[in-house]
Amino acid sequence: MKKMTPILGISLFIMISWISAPQLVHSAVDWTIVRQINLNAEPLDIAASPDGRLIFVLVPGEILVYSISEDKVTNRIPIDRAFDRLTHSAKTNVLILTSRSAKTLKIIQLEISHNIALSGLPFKGPADAPVTITVFSDYQ
Repeated sequence: MKKMTPILGISLFIMISWISAPQLVHSAVDWTIVRQINLNAEPLDIAASPDGRLIFVLVPGEILVYSISEDKVTNRIPIDRAFDRLTHSAKTNVLILTSRSAKTLKIIQLEISHNIALSGLPFKGPADAPVTITVFSDYQ
């Protein structure tokens, strides 16, 4: 049986320690400004929809609904000026507002609706009906 020399044992220990120890890696963060939105009011809080298509901006007296795909404010929800915090619940698709000064919580249910142009398409009923039901089907 051979005996390991102390120098060989120390060298082997250093090499194994160096191989198995985590190595320091320097990294950088690359960033790009995608767009800047100029608002006419002071933003108090923001929240985004889970799919990232909408940004809800709380300003005094209203919530601005900004559409990323359309690159504009597509809707405005009027609210009391006392509300100063905003969050979005993805599970229930609601906006939750709070007011510290009024000690109030308000929940706003969001329903997504789509406008569909009916000109030139077959339909039943009066053209000026307040509600339109659209059916999409595939006969195959």
